[in-house]
Amino acid sequence: MKPHITMITLGVDDLERALRFYRDGLGFPTEGIVGTEFEHGAVVFFELSGGMKLGLYAREDLARDAGVPKSVASTTEFSIAHNVASKEAVDTVMTEAEAAGARIIKPAQDAFWGGYSGYFADPDGHLWEVAWNPAWEPSQ
Repeated sequence: MKPHITMITLGVDDLERALRFYRDGLGFPTEGIVGTEFEHGAVVFFELSGGMKLGLYAREDLARDAGVPKSVASTTEFSIAHNVASKEAVDTVMTEAEAAGARIIKPAQDAFWGGYSGYFADPDGHLWEVAWNPAWEPSQ
């Protein structure tokens, strides 16, 4: 298998609330909720850079689709990183996320690895790291 990820789907407790956070609060482009004509099929897709997509799917529907029991949400299972071009851009994104309804978990600060980063949680508790890494050039 080639290490190529095309989509990440987040299980959410309230699809409408999550849509508002990502679309209206963070400005992610989307056509909104689709698939409502199917039982357990309502989903939101966001276009990200590089052809990647972010999906939002009701947690109970995600569990049902995968054939696993719905479990308790955990913020420490994984984080999604958003790398930017400067320390100032980290601060800007963190401020935008908080204004959109995110909870700041770790304010942006100098990191032990030489960069600058902070963490926020979306309304469902999913962790996002916003980082500037002087050794990486972001794709945008």
